[in-house]
Amino acid sequence: MAFRAAWLLVLYLCALAAHAIPPPLEARGRPVLPEKDPFYIPPEGYEKAAPGEILRSREVPYPIAAFTTFRINLAGAYQLLSSDNFGKPTATVTTVLVPHKADYNKVVSYQVAEDAASINCAPSYALQLKSATGGPFGTIVTQAELLLMIAALEKGWVVTVPDFEGPKGAFLANVRAGYAVLDGIRATLASTKITGVNCKARVTMWGYSGGSLASGFAAELQPAYAPELKIAGVALGGTVPKISTVIASINKSIFTGLIPGGIIGLSREYPVVESILKTQIKEEKKEKFMKADNQCFGANILTYAFDDMYAYLKDPDILNLEYVTEILNYNSMGSHVPKIPVLIYKAKNDVISPWNETVAIFDRYCAGGADVEFRTDLTADHASNTITGAPQAMIWLDERMRGIPVEKGCSKETQLTGLLEPGALRVMSLTIIHALLDILGKPVGKQLAGKSI
Repeated sequence: MAFRAAWLLVLYLCALAAHAIPPPLEARGRPVLPEKDPFYIPPEGYEKAAPGEILRSREVPYPIAAFTTFRINLAGAYQLLSSDNFGKPTATVTTVLVPHKADYNKVVSYQVAEDAASINCAPSYALQLKSATGGPFGTIVTQAELLLMIAALEKGWVVTVPDFEGPKGAFLANVRAGYAVLDGIRATLASTKITGVNCKARVTMWGYSGGSLASGFAAELQPAYAPELKIAGVALGGTVPKISTVIASINKSIFTGLIPGGIIGLSREYPVVESILKTQIKEEKKEKFMKADNQCFGANILTYAFDDMYAYLKDPDILNLEYVTEILNYNSMGSHVPKIPVLIYKAKNDVISPWNETVAIFDRYCAGGADVEFRTDLTADHASNTITGAPQAMIWLDERMRGIPVEKGCSKETQLTGLLEPGALRVMSLTIIHALLDILGKPVGKQLAGKSI
């Protein structure tokens, strides 16, 4: 869920290099915010639609752009509003990115670490040219993760990016997120006449940190909720299995801003959490606390850095009450066992979410008969593991896309660094080179990518 400084440094250098050739920008306004965009409002009668049914579609209004500025040259980019079902019917958007010379038989669902409680932080909006950032550096993580999506696009894969927090920005409502991911995949596979995607395409999922929560819940819920989806595998990086532990870990740290965003996000789904906002936030703290209602992740990090969130509450023990812990546990991983292959990569020194809690999830999945590979990075932390783990995730996903079977059962591997894995440095170097060229305007796609990653 956290801001990954080391990876962003690489991306920042890419952006500086791109300034050497300023992109041609038209004198237009910004894209319409989701809260004001009628596209996001489901049409009359949507309640009767099947989960994942496409309710409306359009080409993305503004070009997909790195850091809201540098256009990415894609063959196509589309938005699908589809039905979703989390207790009661609703609808959410997924964005489908199509590279040049796409392999329409391969789709990866990429879940970004949005980590904010405003619908205006959704990736369907944040990935567009000149999108508002929801405060200083608000959507910087989504912007950064576009570079990982580009790595997948360079393989020729179609990338679908769901707004898994739904129409209300329900950050940390992870069961909802899992349903939204699966319904986004359903919609993408049903979009052949719109996007060209083969309805029988091979599908994988990928997410880091907050994105791994949505991906992990999708994997856990898929057997019961979407058994018709033949998903080839899921890569989960920087896993955060247990929300309550994360709250304790990040309070009074640089990442404190995740807490108000998470509480507000959960309040969108759970009235008892909403009552905490109305009755338990100190009056003198309420204005600052509620800034997270409209800000995106990066701005929240700046606003609340090193604050003590318990000092905002009239009763600091309110988050430990049984009805609150039940909600937190319900939205923590491990209630179900995935039936698809799983790759987990995790830093031993992760200060956001303890490594041993991911070990517990690994053990739970294995006891339930899942096929899981668990790779521990000894030198990375939560931030740097975004870099050190991404190449091996790409290699693993590529094997799943090519139909290479996983070894049955479970395996553990301890690494000094994930970058020493066979092929990892090559993947990393090519990813950076392609990212630079793509920011400079090279068409994104396999036929112009040079050597395959």
